Amino acid sequence: MSRKKSLDASQARACLEAAAQSGLTRTQWALVHRVDPRALDAWHARLQQPGREVPTADVRMVEMVPADEPAPEPVRYVVRCGTMAVEVDHRFDDGVLRRLLAVVASC
Repeated sequence: MSRKKSLDASQARACLEAAAQSGLTRTQWALVHRVDPRALDAWHARLQQPGREVPTADVRMVEMVPADEPAPEPVRYVVRCGTMAVEVDHRFDDGVLRRLLAVVASC
């Protein structure tokens, strides 16, 4: 089962009331009921602000999750000397490359 991704004001009020009556902390209640604890805390803070009207249907809290960025393709380098070649990527250690090139040069 997946967590709820968003709550509107009326859902948030109902969840906050249920959490308060449960005897659990908001976070514990949220985890048991598959509600994002951060969204529930955000609604709690928002609804506690004095003089702040919160529309019941127009405002929704949505959890934002960063997307995994694909790993960049490694940059490949090929050093050729006659029939021999050394191929490395952009993360290759300079000292090891120098030793490899010295071996290729001595052949």
